[in-house]
Amino acid sequence: MKKLVSISFISMFSVITGASAIDWWERPTICRLDPTDCYSNMGIGFDEEMWDANSQCWGMKLICPEALTHEEYQPIPMGKTEIAKGTEIKKDFDTNKLNGDCFGARKSTSNGTMVSVDGEYVKVWCNGVLDNPDEFLENGEITYGTQPTCSDLAEYGYVAIENNGCYGKYYDQSEYFIECDGNNLLPSRIILLNGADYNMPSGNFPADESAADKIFDQMETISETQRQKYFKKD
Repeated sequence: MKKLVSISFISMFSVITGASAIDWWERPTICRLDPTDCYSNMGIGFDEEMWDANSQCWGMKLICPEALTHEEYQPIPMGKTEIAKGTEIKKDFDTNKLNGDCFGARKSTSNGTMVSVDGEYVKVWCNGVLDNPDEFLENGEITYGTQPTCSDLAEYGYVAIENNGCYGKYYDQSEYFIECDGNNLLPSRIILLNGADYNMPSGNFPADESAADKIFDQMETISETQRQKYFKKD
């Protein structure tokens, strides 16, 4: 009996050794992984060939590096359980939104004209409005720090109103004067100059109402003199 068991063991070992050259997934008796997909549709933003061990399915989302709490330089495949926990994902990012070839775009509101920065929503400024933007988005740029004021924007001819999916409408400073009032973001008035130069020094302009009245009196006197001179009664 012992001899028979020994022979059977040797035979089994020989079979296993001989089968080692065959890939495990090609062996007819191997228990294969469930081929069920993790997502109903996979394409851009997914790694379709990776196995999600926790969810027991094929396919992982590629999470954009800027959406992760740790530093990465390329999209990282993550399983459903990891994404659901959210411990490695920044609170300002939505992993349901495709951002190029990976998932993880900034959370947005107001049709994308405002996005989340440190848990608060800030305006997306049109390209060229900010002096030193911290981040460029598909529809504009944002700053992480202090947001621009009315005066900051007016200096370059901009007003904080929506302009094709971002904030910052331009007014030609040779045609318009943007008047800011206190800490309000929007200007109190936008003055159409009609060719006037609001930067021109006052020169001999009247300093007050009394001075203006004096000038008008002189103009009236001159006008009356000229009228009597050139328009005599018959």
